[in-house]
Amino acid sequence: MLSNITISRDLYSSDEHQMVRQALEDFIKKEALPHYEKWEKEGCMPKSFWQKFGEQGFLCMDIPEEYGGSGFDFSFSSMVLEEVRRLGIDFGVAVHSDIVAPYILNYGTEEQKQRFLPKMVSGEWIGCIGMSEPSAGSDLKSLKTVATDMGDHYLINGSKTFITNGYVADFVLCACRTNKGTDSEGISLIMIEKDREGFTTGQPFEKIGIKCQDTCELFFEDVKVPKENLLGDEGMGFRLMMNELPRERLGIAVEALGTAIGVVEKTLQYVTERRAFKKAIADFQNTQFKLADCAAEVQVYQSFLDRCVELQMEHKLTTEQASIAKFKATDMLDKVVDECLQLHGGYGYIWEYDVARAYAAARVTRIYGGTNEIMKLIISRGLFKEHYLAEKRKAAANGAALQN
Repeated sequence: MLSNITISRDLYSSDEHQMVRQALEDFIKKEALPHYEKWEKEGCMPKSFWQKFGEQGFLCMDIPEEYGGSGFDFSFSSMVLEEVRRLGIDFGVAVHSDIVAPYILNYGTEEQKQRFLPKMVSGEWIGCIGMSEPSAGSDLKSLKTVATDMGDHYLINGSKTFITNGYVADFVLCACRTNKGTDSEGISLIMIEKDREGFTTGQPFEKIGIKCQDTCELFFEDVKVPKENLLGDEGMGFRLMMNELPRERLGIAVEALGTAIGVVEKTLQYVTERRAFKKAIADFQNTQFKLADCAAEVQVYQSFLDRCVELQMEHKLTTEQASIAKFKATDMLDKVVDECLQLHGGYGYIWEYDVARAYAAARVTRIYGGTNEIMKLIISRGLFKEHYLAEKRKAAANGAALQN
């Protein structure tokens, strides 16, 4: 990384971090960038690339060795997310490695861990998560996909939409409503393999950006799934999702930071080489001021996100902190990429330039993983938590007084 964009980082300073980072950069430049335009047109990364990525040890980096992983800490996973985006590659590694795999590691049975995790680490199996539905996005309590208890198995009916990796995935970790219409009705998480009868996928959506990160619909029509595929306890899915969402949202923030760093790096190179009015664009004071502002934004958020990564490693990252990270880092990305595109002039609007791809990709980061409006709601609830608790206690005391 260019030292004039990022500040010194203890988080990724070890020899192991630097070795992994360099190996990842070399791999992306050799195995991905030459084919990236073709893959964008196809709408997804081929499974052969996923498998190569896994063979190099870049998938699920903090999965323990007994399940095929490297056993690194979370900082290695966050570094991979940042570097992949810095280098201008968009594919669903975060969903696979930093959302689906941790669910299985943290809540799965030993049999489930042994069955799924080694194949996820190697890239043999690709995972996705099915939360959003046509009528339920950020409102997870409105899910309509139903898993009916049939004794030794569930019968699943419903659909999911906006599913990253949905087209290439080998299985989905699916949020379903169980025991519908009873006192024990709730949300449960069930792993559904792609080859089960009645499970079909739609074609990848043609999106504005992140064209290699396939996104599609999933359909379930009387899909028979054994009870052994239930993750955690029945009816505990919503709680598990709330536990894991902070890591997901931090991952989005880290990816936003990586994209911003990459865009500023490439823009610095462009304005140094591009000339207008007989001098480099970099010589104009407006260019210098704009990029100074962008570099300052990157460095401020880098410091905060590095601290959030440390908190995640210590299992201390709160929902509010993760929401701040996701909300503010993605807002920062939109600002930085817009400024950098402007400095490219007309070339910034041409797809072959990385800044155009970043501009198209940046917009959705304020939507997925919970919209930024939802992030603000979570943050504000945290700010007024004591007030609400005091009001609740007061109301309870008044009610008790009336009864007496």
